[in-house]
Amino acid sequence: MTTVLLADDHAAIRAGVRMILETAPRPVEVVEEAGTAERALELARRLHPDVVLLDIRMPGVSGLSVIGALRRTGAAVIMLTSFAWDEYVLAALEAGADGFLVKSAAPHEIVDAVHRVVSGDAVLSPEVLRAVIDRAVARPPSPAALEDGPPPERSRAAAEAAPGEPPELPAEALTRREEDVLRLLAEGHSNQQIAHRLVVAESTVKTHVSHVLTKLGVASRVQAALWWGRHGRGT
Repeated sequence: MTTVLLADDHAAIRAGVRMILETAPRPVEVVEEAGTAERALELARRLHPDVVLLDIRMPGVSGLSVIGALRRTGAAVIMLTSFAWDEYVLAALEAGADGFLVKSAAPHEIVDAVHRVVSGDAVLSPEVLRAVIDRAVARPPSPAALEDGPPPERSRAAAEAAPGEPPELPAEALTRREEDVLRLLAEGHSNQQIAHRLVVAESTVKTHVSHVLTKLGVASRVQAALWWGRHGRGT
């Protein structure tokens, strides 16, 4: 069974999402809850959940600050938040988040998002992904600029989570097929859709995506899409 860690500073939100996940037709096990980003990171390192549902604004360190470290535990990260502004979407995705959901999402959308990231897909509509890529090309944001007022003092855990900027050139040249997969990925297609377009098995697409992420030095398919938007389009 897929396992999830819930991280939100509102207990009522955590209780509601837990009920949605655990009573779904394809139930998901909520292994633990956290009220702060630092606690979420501590629990993720100990429990190794498949997915972390993470709020952006939390007491002390923001959710944005720990995305990279959460990804390094092996978990996929979905931002679950009240804020749907482009700046927050872009900052979260650049930091390595696998998707973005507003808290007003329908229950089935939340459950579907969890299963999709576990299977290797991103949780972002093609329209939103294209808008985010265009925004990234025009004006890369600074996550620190999204905080309310002066940023809080960063803990060691938060500091080590800060994402690095991927290089303009991949460490190893992409093959023609990998470029095809990356282009379709950046257009917002799922692995299944890419497989259909290229007339290959979905497992083959997953292998290509894995190679692309490694060569680009990024942690998620959304980061790869952002790289393509900045460095690959039109080349």
